[in-house]
Amino acid sequence: MKQDIFRIPDFACRHCGKPVSQSFADLGMTPLCQTQIPPDRFNAPEKYFPLQAYVCTNCWLVQLRDCISSGDVFTSDYPYFSSFSPSWLAHAKAYVDTMVERLQLTPQSLVMELASNDGYLLRHFGPHGVPVVGVEPSGSVAKAARALGIRTEECFFGRATAQEMLGKYGPADLIAGNNVLAHVPDINDFVGGVKVSLKPHGTVTFEFPHLLNLIQQNQFDTIYHEHFSYLSLHAVQAVFATAGLEVYDVEKLSTHGGSLRVFGQHAGAAQARTARVDALLDEEREAGFLKVETYTAFAQQAQATKRDILSFLIEARRQGKRVGGYGAPGKGNTLLNYCGIGTDLIEFTVDANPAKQNTFAPGSRIPIYAPDHIREARPDFLFILPWNLKEEIMAQTAYIQEWGGQWVTPIPNPKVWSKPAVRN
Repeated sequence: MKQDIFRIPDFACRHCGKPVSQSFADLGMTPLCQTQIPPDRFNAPEKYFPLQAYVCTNCWLVQLRDCISSGDVFTSDYPYFSSFSPSWLAHAKAYVDTMVERLQLTPQSLVMELASNDGYLLRHFGPHGVPVVGVEPSGSVAKAARALGIRTEECFFGRATAQEMLGKYGPADLIAGNNVLAHVPDINDFVGGVKVSLKPHGTVTFEFPHLLNLIQQNQFDTIYHEHFSYLSLHAVQAVFATAGLEVYDVEKLSTHGGSLRVFGQHAGAAQARTARVDALLDEEREAGFLKVETYTAFAQQAQATKRDILSFLIEARRQGKRVGGYGAPGKGNTLLNYCGIGTDLIEFTVDANPAKQNTFAPGSRIPIYAPDHIREARPDFLFILPWNLKEEIMAQTAYIQEWGGQWVTPIPNPKVWSKPAVRN
């Protein structure tokens, strides 16, 4: 039989090691989504990488191929700072207050945060008198955390790092990881490090975008090179079990377009498993998470939304309307590059993060300004790239109504808003 030369070779699942060949989404070749381009590099060549997600039909982990290393992504000048989102800061404070009470944390406890960024979360333990230590591989944001007096280890976390920190700080009563579990290429080593660092009756919590929402809400733009994995509770439960941990509770969150917060402990530890765990596993099963067909249908959804977004932008420009963007998030750069959007369709975007201002978005080369540029440009449409923050952004930019401006959110399908949205 003639060999199919166009078949992409299998690769090993980053969790269970079984061969993976089933495609989930192919978003083409894109640059790294957080590599803003300075003006003096505008005409320089840029590296592009395949952005292709697959699903392992053995453990059901959705994942990218290994094409880049985490060190290439989370560099010393990594530009993402969590503290520039007021709603995210409020979310962090609410988490801290809840966990202090729920776990009865005291000045004799220790809290460790993995991917602690600029100290946006750990700072809130200070008023409670609870000691903390952060783990953050990116030098720029780790420096910002230390400036706040937050102990921060500048390294990638895994079993070896955990052993070193165990000798330095002792075991942790609480290990927190918000939007990091999807970012690690070696998920087994990372969660294995948690096993090393956690007290016998300690708790680990991970927050991550839920694959259920990604599929049902067509959130294809949340696929990018920083996210090595796309997580369901089924997949996380399997990863935990491999490390000798178990999930004992789970909560649904509204953050990042719909996330989960899982609570874990050492296998066989004291916390009883709640009914919410089994209920969510049943929900995923009913949604077809253990069927290949569920994953193969997703690519068609993404393609249809791409066409709808381009149709809207092309028609707006044909009518002489000006379109500006708000935000320069990773998801936004995935969307811009997958859809082939440049300055012919979106003239500019703005971002509150000074590290991103006066640069250009990767690939698309759309200029990024400070938010006050909106008043100067007076766009007819403000295209919200971090659509998960639409209520916050619309409230901040309500002034565009002065000249008849409207907002556009692209996901799950393009939608025009004439007045600020209100959270349900």
